[in-house]
Amino acid sequence: MEPQLLAALLIGVAVVVAVILWTRLDAFIGLLTGALVTGLIAGLAPAEVLAMVTGGFGSTLAGIGIVIALGVMIGKVLEESGGADALAKAFVRLASKGREDVAMAATGAVVSVPVFCDSGFVILHPLARSLARKYGKPLVVVSLALAGGLSVTHHMVPPTPGPLAAVGLLGADMGLVIVAGTLFSLVLLPVVVVYTRVVGPGLERHLDPTLVAAQGGGSGGAGSEGTGIMVDGRDIADEPDDPGIGAFRASVPLLLPLVLIIANTVTTAAAEGTRLAQVFGVVGEPAVALLIGLVIAVYLLPPRGTRRTTVVGWLTTAAASAGMIVFITGAGGAFGEVLRGSGVGEALAEAVSGWAVPMFLLPFIIAGFVRVAQGSGTVAIITSATLSAPIVEAAGMSPTLAVLSACAGSIVFSYFNDSYFWVVTRFTGLSGVPALKMWSGMTTTLWLASLPLLGVAALILG
Repeated sequence: MEPQLLAALLIGVAVVVAVILWTRLDAFIGLLTGALVTGLIAGLAPAEVLAMVTGGFGSTLAGIGIVIALGVMIGKVLEESGGADALAKAFVRLASKGREDVAMAATGAVVSVPVFCDSGFVILHPLARSLARKYGKPLVVVSLALAGGLSVTHHMVPPTPGPLAAVGLLGADMGLVIVAGTLFSLVLLPVVVVYTRVVGPGLERHLDPTLVAAQGGGSGGAGSEGTGIMVDGRDIADEPDDPGIGAFRASVPLLLPLVLIIANTVTTAAAEGTRLAQVFGVVGEPAVALLIGLVIAVYLLPPRGTRRTTVVGWLTTAAASAGMIVFITGAGGAFGEVLRGSGVGEALAEAVSGWAVPMFLLPFIIAGFVRVAQGSGTVAIITSATLSAPIVEAAGMSPTLAVLSACAGSIVFSYFNDSYFWVVTRFTGLSGVPALKMWSGMTTTLWLASLPLLGVAALILG
């Protein structure tokens, strides 16, 4: 690799990491700055670099920006209407006594597809506390199962923002990624349950009494007096009110778009050119499918009598929270375009092809380093997809495999610089080393468990 292009890559990435870690600016500014620095050091004229940045930003958002916004809006309606609580209680009823951890892991896995991990945990943790109290289960066990289930699909299955962004940046097929990410999740969920059952009970004695009820932090430590910690006007120990809607009704706006997107992929492959393929080519386009899901959610989920202004407020809040993710994704596309246009990506692909590491692990490794450095799984996925895109293209690697690799790599070692680490551990009532064993250990175990799955995927997808 030419020294100038190598310097452009290394300094550009260093700028991204430095801006995220050591300034008051965020990943959006970091990625844009890194793109400009990379292009200039690579020898491009300033006007060329700016054209690549704006072109890459626009083309990326044209394909994925609407989808991210709609996915977040569906999640917000599901959250505010009580749909997430309805799904959680349905899974608890389906699970037999003694398998409450399985129920919470499954609940988390479903809810986290449209709802952010942090929000999902806050919404459902009162139910986890209630289960611990009702059935005499260790609080750490049910909390950890819920957190693990939320994390698995959050990292692996669109329309969660990270995987969605990777699909757009790497040019993968959305339906295929949904199917593959779901299969990964189905294999990783038993890992969540096993880790929970092995590690959770031993951590129960380390519960902080200031974060659990007055009755103490033992089995069922939620207690009936509450914790005094309020979220959205509700004590976190209080079980959610009856949402007033059934689980099937709550699941329709979530599952229907996924079914339509997958049907589009299947009919395109199996019946290309037919009327059926043409129909699903429209309704199964991700933006259209999620728009259908959002319309259904808005009219099906809110309780009777919910004011229009209330629902509009939910959507406005969702749009605000989605905005920065959309911007970061666009900035990642800008950085990727500079890597391609400057020749850095092609040169890096040639250099990497001689490494002893299999090509499909490159996005996995990059995502892992970025996750440990700055904490956000979503930013790790976007950065990995950005840096990997030129290599994937030059090497002829499956974009779906590259997306799975970046997503799996981002799971590793969640710790102090990850906001979700604090949500999980503080709501559960753990701190210090026990908190690291609970959550950092869980995420690292899932990361390791995904490696053989990637190997199998590489054999199938090529």
